[in-house]
Amino acid sequence: MKTKISVFFCVWILASWTRADVKQTYTQYCTVCHGAKGQGGLGASFIDNEWKYGSSDEELAGIIKNGMPQLGMQAFGHTLSDEQIQALVVYIRELNTAANKPKAPEIKAGISHTQHQKYRRDVVLHNDQKMWGISFLPEGRKIITEIDGPVKIIEADGTLGPAIQGTPAVVRKGQGGMLDVAVHPDYESNGWIYLAFAEGNQNQSMTSVVRGRVKQNIWVDQELIFKAKEKFYRGSSHHFGTRIIFQDGYVFFSIGDRGASDQAQDLNRPTGKIHRVHEDGRIPEDNPFVTNSDTPSIWSYGHRNPQALVLRPGSQEIWSTEHGPRGGDELNLIRKGLNYGWPEVTFGIHYNGKPITAHTQLPGMEAPVMHWTPSIATCGMAFVDGEHYPGWAGDLLVGGLKAQVIERLRIGQHGIVEREVIMKDQGRIRDIKSSPDGMIYVILESTGSQLVRLVPVS
Repeated sequence: MKTKISVFFCVWILASWTRADVKQTYTQYCTVCHGAKGQGGLGASFIDNEWKYGSSDEELAGIIKNGMPQLGMQAFGHTLSDEQIQALVVYIRELNTAANKPKAPEIKAGISHTQHQKYRRDVVLHNDQKMWGISFLPEGRKIITEIDGPVKIIEADGTLGPAIQGTPAVVRKGQGGMLDVAVHPDYESNGWIYLAFAEGNQNQSMTSVVRGRVKQNIWVDQELIFKAKEKFYRGSSHHFGTRIIFQDGYVFFSIGDRGASDQAQDLNRPTGKIHRVHEDGRIPEDNPFVTNSDTPSIWSYGHRNPQALVLRPGSQEIWSTEHGPRGGDELNLIRKGLNYGWPEVTFGIHYNGKPITAHTQLPGMEAPVMHWTPSIATCGMAFVDGEHYPGWAGDLLVGGLKAQVIERLRIGQHGIVEREVIMKDQGRIRDIKSSPDGMIYVILESTGSQLVRLVPVS
């Protein structure tokens, strides 16, 4: 919180505000100088992007805590807790974003004009049901999941086939259902298809992973890849994760914290983790917690709800995005055995405006490569690979459900060096995938869903 001119008086409240709603706190202490919408007045504007005294979360929190006596701004460190101060930083971010919403690319005659690349959206499929995941079969066919349970094949001509018979029963509750699908990289020789889904019953459920084959539209040869111990099943209906990727003979998949945030730090529990197993479900002997965990498949921990997981082409890097609470969606570079902090550190606050923690970073916990505050509700992600989109070559495309955006991120040696919204307000972005030939496909979700292909235009 910075100020342009001097002194103002705020009402001091002696009672504890530890659980106060952040809007109430802002109204009490900040509105008189900075305006109800952050527009400024006696103090600086939070929405003009003129961050004269620092714009990072740490810098803003420091100004609120320590004040700026030379400008007549008092210190609030004795009035507000560190948690409240961090919540105010989130609220300031929200005010700034509300006043500076990212612009959609200009669309002329059906062609979107982005900074480096023009494209048009071709609708491959309209579906009355909500699709969740997509993967690619030979000869231009695709396989998709629907949240209510069916798994279906889209033929090369765009025809949606009937539900594959015999796929696993799912728990359709809240965010649970049939989730991701992933075709094995050597599918043409082994025929394996992997499914991740909510398994159990309406009272207790957990994310599970199986693999099987499809013969004459029937699911056969099913094998269990991952199933948690039933003592870890939960009754909540959210934060199942999940995405599946393959790397060097291993399968990686994510499971959210299922609404029990503290479990993300518990190395015995599967929740709030990214997992690694052999392609047949066996536990690798070199997993980081294989000898001291009740869930030896854990690869990394401290995650809230990762709904994107991708390999960076030409490297061994695994990247993930995960939903934050109110603020604090994260982009993470996933490494063996590391703790990504949730809920001990976060850039977000509770949905009701209550603080979670004062910490955005702590020793022994990995900081995100970047975060979104306010949240865009990250979901679906793909690296641009191949020659179809020369203006986006090597860039990362990240989808947002709530914000209905696709952001393009250019990754440099020390982080993100360029950001751009390349799609906006076309629907909730459920999944983004790069096909074997390098074309980008997007699942857009509204009442039903659409599968669209981004076709480059010269």
